Amino acid sequence: MLKIVSKFLVGLTAALTIATAAPASEYPARPISLVVAFPPGGPSDVLARIVGKKLHELLNQPFVIENRPGAGGNIAAEQAAKAKPDGYTLLMGNNSILATNAALYKKLNYDAQRDFDPIALIGTQANILVVNPSVPANSMAELIALAKANPGKLNFASSGHGAAAHLAGELFKAEAKVNIVHVAYKGAAPALQDVIAGHVQMMFATAASVIGHIKSGKVRALAVTTPKRTALLPELATVDELGIKGFDATTWHGLVAPSGTPAAIIRTLHGATMTALRDAAVRKALMDLGVDIVGNTPREFEAYIKSEIPKWTAVVKASGAQIE
Repeated sequence: MLKIVSKFLVGLTAALTIATAAPASEYPARPISLVVAFPPGGPSDVLARIVGKKLHELLNQPFVIENRPGAGGNIAAEQAAKAKPDGYTLLMGNNSILATNAALYKKLNYDAQRDFDPIALIGTQANILVVNPSVPANSMAELIALAKANPGKLNFASSGHGAAAHLAGELFKAEAKVNIVHVAYKGAAPALQDVIAGHVQMMFATAASVIGHIKSGKVRALAVTTPKRTALLPELATVDELGIKGFDATTWHGLVAPSGTPAAIIRTLHGATMTALRDAAVRKALMDLGVDIVGNTPREFEAYIKSEIPKWTAVVKASGAQIE
């Protein structure tokens, strides 16, 4: 009897193992939801659609974009964090969701480090320090000198309180040791329009959103905020090159899955993502969007997220930007 029971248990264990492994080995067997924290038409949405379309081709299943804007990305993040970890709900995360919001918001219903498994860092978007042409500063050094000579008299616009453009300005204030005043708008477009109109003197704007205005002379570009120059404006020096060493206010986007997603599924998604990022058409579409493509391993992406958290936590605390 014991032998029969033992054989039954061994057989049951084997059957359960096969049943558990089967979904991963057959993945994907149905459409995949890709949650995006911003409205349709914005840079994050367009990026997700470019990558999602190629992943559809590679994995033979549709990638359905779910736009869940609001609360600085927290609505989308919470939905994705609570989804079943089976590879059928993914999140196009960014620096706000995965690195900044834990310090920015006093209460979150998700933990960015605990609740997500990294897949790959898709790419970075440079922020460009631009000023209205009437501002008497033709270089970053001249702008800093002007701000120091006129404390509290220069304003910088952003797409909203706690947004990447706001925190880039706060980091600049701290590193350059200047007193410039933040003016928050409901979106990047109205903020940029007021810089162009001269109502606000300066802004840290994404490269793709501002390059046309730079070329037309509506704004003057002084520096790029990424550690390396951006391919979209290769002639524009970085803030680091111009004297504020180590300055990095990069907007980045990366693919993550709910924590506990099987390793085999993460490997499948990572491999497909890397193939997508090597595709010539995908690369061109992303570069036209102002994205400098990265592509890395899940562990490298995890380490990158961890390195971003303390930097932005310090900026949030120093600026008093925390949101109730």
